[in-house]
Amino acid sequence: MVQFLSDVLIRTVDLALIAVGLSCVYSLIRFPNIALVQYAVAGSFLALLLQGAGLPLPVAGLLACLLVGGLAVLLNVTVFERLLASGSAIAMVGSLAVTMILSAVFLVVFGPDSRRFDLDSHPVIRVLDARLTVHQLTAVGLTAGAVIVLTLLLFRTTLGRSMRATATNRVLAAATGIDARLITNSVVFLSGVLAALGGIGLALKGEMNIQLGMDVLLPVFAAAILGGLGNALGAVAGAVIIATAETLVTNVNLGPLVGEPLLFLPASYATAMSFLILVAALLVRPHGLFVSEVKRV
Repeated sequence: MVQFLSDVLIRTVDLALIAVGLSCVYSLIRFPNIALVQYAVAGSFLALLLQGAGLPLPVAGLLACLLVGGLAVLLNVTVFERLLASGSAIAMVGSLAVTMILSAVFLVVFGPDSRRFDLDSHPVIRVLDARLTVHQLTAVGLTAGAVIVLTLLLFRTTLGRSMRATATNRVLAAATGIDARLITNSVVFLSGVLAALGGIGLALKGEMNIQLGMDVLLPVFAAAILGGLGNALGAVAGAVIIATAETLVTNVNLGPLVGEPLLFLPASYATAMSFLILVAALLVRPHGLFVSEVKRV
């Protein structure tokens, strides 16, 4: 049971930060930016390059997150703002095109092979009955720290209050003196940083390659939608639900149901089951499980 819970936690970490970034930016610009998953890939590759240039990984990771945040703002100003003038559906299709372009750039620059950070090896740690690695625990700590900082930013700072006011009523917020465009770009920068940090966390626990973003695209969207698009903290809850569903599918012994001692579904069924749960939830709560919170974020 402890191992199952730790597996759920690790999978939640894989999805949470990118889903939070997706929800943050949706709360203000009202379209699901698919390119967020490629920002995660960009973060991991940039951190790898900077580490290869001689920087310690924490410094390389921080610089990579800031650079990806800047890239997110640049793309928002030069591409997505113009596309949004034609509607959110056009902007979403445009973000899909940007995703494909970034994927092609990564293929040309980094090639198709998988890569890893240069990390020290450590023995596996036993926490109760669960077996965890130091790098998994590091990724959990990074995600927990980022969510705590985001929560404090949203509810304990002037910037957070401006973000929530702009998300709730952009016109009224502007009438009170809030620079809505500045706030929007601040949130876009924040979403890029979160996605990049999520990508680095993913790469810490395994390999990075150009497919990293596409592999998490559907589960990340499922988590964000299930949590209520636009609700940053709801996206974390959505990630927990999706991670639990995926882990259940691959860990439950279905053998007794068909007269066999052991029968486990392959990992490829995990995504399908998570979406089955998503569809069932959306039939009951079409705007996500925490739709009432969207208006406050």
